[in-house]
Amino acid sequence: MGNPGRTAGTTRQPPRAPRERVSIELPSTAPRPGPLDPHVRARARDHALRARRRTRRRRFVDVALAFACLGFGATLALAVTSESLGSLRAAGGVDTAIGRVAGLAGAYLLLMLVLLMARLPALERAAGQDRLAHWHRRLGPWPIVLIALHATFITFGYAEAARTGFWHQLGTFLGHYPDVLGATVAFALLVLVGLVSAGIARRRLRYETWWTIHLYVYLALALAFAHQIVTGAPFVAHPLTLALWSAVWATTAGTVLVFRVLLPLSRSLRHGLRVVSVRDAAPGVVSILLKGRRLDRLAVEGGQFFQWRFLQRGLWWQAHPYSLSALPSPPYLRLTIRSSGDHGRSLARLQPGTRVAIEGPYGAFTASRRHSDGVLLVGAGVGVTPLRAMLEALPPHVDATVIVRASNREALVLHDELAELVRARAGALHEVVGTRDSVHLDARLLLRLVPDVAARDVYVCGPEGFAEKLVATARRLGVPPERIHREAFSF
Repeated sequence: MGNPGRTAGTTRQPPRAPRERVSIELPSTAPRPGPLDPHVRARARDHALRARRRTRRRRFVDVALAFACLGFGATLALAVTSESLGSLRAAGGVDTAIGRVAGLAGAYLLLMLVLLMARLPALERAAGQDRLAHWHRRLGPWPIVLIALHATFITFGYAEAARTGFWHQLGTFLGHYPDVLGATVAFALLVLVGLVSAGIARRRLRYETWWTIHLYVYLALALAFAHQIVTGAPFVAHPLTLALWSAVWATTAGTVLVFRVLLPLSRSLRHGLRVVSVRDAAPGVVSILLKGRRLDRLAVEGGQFFQWRFLQRGLWWQAHPYSLSALPSPPYLRLTIRSSGDHGRSLARLQPGTRVAIEGPYGAFTASRRHSDGVLLVGAGVGVTPLRAMLEALPPHVDATVIVRASNREALVLHDELAELVRARAGALHEVVGTRDSVHLDARLLLRLVPDVAARDVYVCGPEGFAEKLVATARRLGVPPERIHREAFSF
């Protein structure tokens, strides 16, 4: 049982009674039987509901993208129309105009970056947090590049107009122009955030450090806004454009305030969560049981996560993302986490009665995103926790196969609970146990365990490297991209 070198663990599947095939020949004039079976009707309703949800989500994302593109076009138009033929023909005019266009474009994209991570509920439901984070990372470098171009071209343009050198003009800007020094500090902060967001740096940093540095984005935005309205050509002596631009920035700030501060605060006060107990779930893994009020009104799906803030000394300022490891059972909630690292070890020592603030729920790693009536749930280590909650949420007619990956049997998280849930729905549970060097969950093994994998929705949760390899394997085996759902434990 405990041999770590085996290629695959035990397949747990309840014995099924043999089915007798019955062939009934109907006259050609006889009407065909309708979908009178309650299970057939439930399946049809489920299919129709998911189809409507997919349509609404696609439409919402398309509309949001259209508005974002229109705003970007309006921003470019604002920058271009503020120039005149006379200013373009003057010494340094073209460089200055390019710099102004780049600056406004970079500022607008900064606002889009903030909105992508503002936790707008409708956008979160439509696109999913992982997808928004992907867009955020892809868009992230462009504001920094555009603002760097802004500073460079503006300095060259003014230097040419004043017949001075680049560095002399840069010193003049910093020493004599209002808010330019503040804008330079803002740019330095953005570069710092960009550097720590790079893949290599992100993997080496503690989550707390990464999160704290990202808060500097808001300071950078405040400094950049002051610089724009004081010295920006489109706004000086143009009260209407100044009012419109200020409204855009104020709306963005208000959105962040409402959805990242006020709504979580209201939700935390309403539910009043407190720690009940902390118990070992596996070596290096603990389950935290919480008790609260009105949890029946907490609209959360299996597979979603919250940002958790434990209100005790040394922890209250940190918000960490953890999935629920079970659906709410009022008045209780439960999460299961690794007890490694400074934060994890601190949570393992939580005392009963500790207050907890929450932000969420977030994520589109849910059963409602599936396209078929067959699912494959694959989890590694503590990555099985959202899958365990999802098993509770899956409709009874869905055929569920579960694969759990661990280095040894003792490291199988929530094993007994998973086995019971799979057994109750007559599914299949496969335990792939062994070291990474001796056991590979590759295409051959995956196809042997789940021969019909290409016809299923595949849900993957675990460390980033594991999730990436499993997703690539599923695609090679013919699973369409829209049927692959991933939740990677990374930041």
